[in-house]
Amino acid sequence: MSKSGKDIAKPAASAEVAAFLEQLAKVPAPRPGGGSGRLIFALDATMSRQPTWDMATKLQGEMFEAAASAGGLSIQLVSFRGMGEFDARRWTASADEMKRAMAGYGCRGGFTQIERTLRHAGTEASVAPVQALVYVGDCAEEQADAVCAAAGAMALAGVPAFMFQEGANAFAETLFREVARLTKGAYARFDAGAAATLRELLRAVAVYASGGRKALADHARKTGGAALLLTRQMGA
Repeated sequence: MSKSGKDIAKPAASAEVAAFLEQLAKVPAPRPGGGSGRLIFALDATMSRQPTWDMATKLQGEMFEAAASAGGLSIQLVSFRGMGEFDARRWTASADEMKRAMAGYGCRGGFTQIERTLRHAGTEASVAPVQALVYVGDCAEEQADAVCAAAGAMALAGVPAFMFQEGANAFAETLFREVARLTKGAYARFDAGAAATLRELLRAVAVYASGGRKALADHARKTGGAALLLTRQMGA
């Protein structure tokens, strides 16, 4: 783990899951309010992402299941692809609806739109609180300053970004880490064969967004695994 404590150097290792969860423990608790938590699930849908898109389609249902025990979670699917295509679906608490939306939206060649994604998250948070942004991507083809400015605006809105990187693109890694730092979120790397690691991390973030640390502690007592590592580090 780096001096900042916000990263994972290699994919698919239990120690690295623990490092990510340790960083999650330092994220400010979700702001109080009625109703379920809200989480934006943002995916790079450019052509290089097809294998991980398929993985994410399977895992998102488990995010809902994990969040349900913590009081529920509304998720908005955001994705981009092609030449400027940007899609933000309606907020939903239905895993089936999310699965249908992802199944009907394949990957296409194009450039990344990370800045636009972050600005969208900030806009959504100005309407109603958003407890977390989960972003899954493999590269970045934008100006770092513009992306960081958008991250700063999102931070002011109180939305932590959990940046998941597939592969080892050096520029993307640097930028993803900085977005996580600016928003007081966290960064993790995985590969297409690390479904179990990504599953643990997504479920932990979903439960946390739903009900904060207490909900995550309750979830950990029932399921163990990565969530239990986090609660032990928190002394819960």
